[in-house]
Amino acid sequence: MPDMEESAQPTPADPSEPELPNGAGEPDEPEPASPVADAPASAPEVVAAVEEAPARSAPSKGAETNADGWRPYTMGELLGEAAEAAAGRSEYADGNGAGSATPERSRSDNLQLSSHHDVAMDLINSVTGVDEEGRSRQRILTFAAKRYISAIERNPEDPDAYYNWALVLQESADNVDPESDSSKDSLLEEACKKYAEATRLCPTLYDAYYNWAIAIADRAKMRGRTKEAEELWQQAIMNYDKAVQLSWNSPQALNNWGLGLQELSAIVPAKDKQTIIKTAISKFRSAIQLQFDFHRAIYNLGTVLYGLAEDTSRSGGADNSPSDLYSQSAIYVAAAHALKPNYSVYRSALRLVRSMLPLPYLKVGYLTAPPADDPIAPHKLWERSQFILNHEELQQVNTSESAPAKSNGLVEKTKRFIKVSVADIVSVSTCSDLTLPPGAGLCINTTHGPVFLVAESWESLDGWLDAIRLVYTIFARGRSDVLAGIITG
Repeated sequence: MPDMEESAQPTPADPSEPELPNGAGEPDEPEPASPVADAPASAPEVVAAVEEAPARSAPSKGAETNADGWRPYTMGELLGEAAEAAAGRSEYADGNGAGSATPERSRSDNLQLSSHHDVAMDLINSVTGVDEEGRSRQRILTFAAKRYISAIERNPEDPDAYYNWALVLQESADNVDPESDSSKDSLLEEACKKYAEATRLCPTLYDAYYNWAIAIADRAKMRGRTKEAEELWQQAIMNYDKAVQLSWNSPQALNNWGLGLQELSAIVPAKDKQTIIKTAISKFRSAIQLQFDFHRAIYNLGTVLYGLAEDTSRSGGADNSPSDLYSQSAIYVAAAHALKPNYSVYRSALRLVRSMLPLPYLKVGYLTAPPADDPIAPHKLWERSQFILNHEELQQVNTSESAPAKSNGLVEKTKRFIKVSVADIVSVSTCSDLTLPPGAGLCINTTHGPVFLVAESWESLDGWLDAIRLVYTIFARGRSDVLAGIITG
């Protein structure tokens, strides 16, 4: 990723942590570093969007034992079991699929390999690794690849064998010398072929579609802003779409889907860009709604909103003003930093966007509210009022169009105002209750009962929902002091 510049913006770029196949191992919470690829041409960039690298110890979906007595492995399991087998300690007996091959193949076995298998094995054999750890890992991967070829020869209709072989190829691609793009691309292309075969044999294999999309995305990144890259990004997006259809509650897939759309938006003609960006925003938002502390998706939503603000300031045409979009972007970047204050990428982005917040608040805006002492008052008594949100509370500050005074934050002290303490919040949701005034209904359930408000539009409501949920999530994670430091200085 390029370094942050004063006039730059948080926009997508290649992450320093490449997408990893589902089931592959990763240290807990590595810090994203600077990306290495160029950002979209839409605007200069500061920091990159961050792709989700799922924990490699996570169980593989569809991991039930198949008819041959074995199941698809996570990459951690695959490497561990293959290493044991290579050392002569495999617990698997011959005929049990993945454990049935031996480290040494006879000449007659090798002759049984198809030319297609030979191509894949030649590619894997060409990978040496950049250091001793990489070489050791590659020896295990090479051994594992032979085992999956053997499994496919015994049962050419086994989707799990193709899936696990694809994982080996994908992992081998990550082990390639960084200077050798052609070899990496060839390995990823072979992995894609294996994923295609696995999904042909088992169309409901979520992990295969998800990791296939990652492999395609990695190939697209090697091609810059070309027509070929555009086609690859479209293919990756289609596979993320299929993965989400099979597993709708996957925030990682939604986040990466949003990133793919964000990358695609930098290549397509300008007339198509806005639609793609808005779709990316919806994917990031869906990921956050599934996992409120998913800091990567939170940060990525901030970057895409910043890019939209830059585009709007140059050409206009968006529903929101650039200043509103910049402010929204800053909220997500600030929240990501509050959840992961040690991430240098988030700190750098925050330095750029902090001044775009309505300090000393996180969010300031208008909502239609009932009298504080009569929450079920007739519609004619509801008023459009200004509300402020900080790390401690959501509070109505006045009923005029003027901004709140920053010296004390409150006016009209003789009148009661709605006040919701973050510590009292139970849930926040949309509300379509017909007893509310027209508009986008918002319900905040608290320990003292529900609070009903109405936003000016459904888009505005999304912003309020996210902001309140994020503040509560930061509070629940014990990071309110970090957020307080951001908005109060």
